[in-house]
Amino acid sequence: MIAVIIPAHNEARRLGRCLKSVKAAALLAEQAGHRVEVLVVLDRCSDGSAGVADRHGVATLAVDAGNVGLARRAGAALMLERGASWLACTDADSRVPSHWLLWQLACAADAVCGTVHIERWQPWQKAALRELYRSRYEAREGHRHIHGANLGVCAKAYEKVGGFAPLPAHEDVHLVRALEAHGAQIVWTAKHSVATSSRRDSRAREGFGDYLAGLESVSV
Repeated sequence: MIAVIIPAHNEARRLGRCLKSVKAAALLAEQAGHRVEVLVVLDRCSDGSAGVADRHGVATLAVDAGNVGLARRAGAALMLERGASWLACTDADSRVPSHWLLWQLACAADAVCGTVHIERWQPWQKAALRELYRSRYEAREGHRHIHGANLGVCAKAYEKVGGFAPLPAHEDVHLVRALEAHGAQIVWTAKHSVATSSRRDSRAREGFGDYLAGLESVSV
């Protein structure tokens, strides 16, 4: 079974678009003979995120962590109990392409690290920021970017290294570094790029939103 794990902290505004894209990717995988289950991990949500997940017919897990590493870890643990053989991770403010899951599996690796791209910049984010971001981002095969918004990992490899660490940030990097240290086969690909948000109000400190904010201060 393929498990899609999506941590969410007050993401009612964006979660619906994310789930619509995930369900499209799941449908293609199911048509190819795979079973797919989607889980939204509701981490200290006080908005309508649970209702959005319910309307899209996906399972939820409520946690009181305030910690993206713990949220991903809890979601992975539940899905492993349910028999997941592959864990696919994205974020609630992101949208995956329809071939997302099939391409991860086609890579035939222990883990697949994909790229992200910004489709819609905010009006106040100036051209200088956009150009600086694009100049520093390697959207190519063999890149070395690590994003929780576009990450897949074999369940056996995941369990071998102890899974996601309970970190408030960079839990994705920690996991991939542990996989590398254990000699896991990792594919670094740009062929299933995930669209993500350029928002300033990022949910995880030191995450992608804070990275953009740092670039913005340089580009001024």
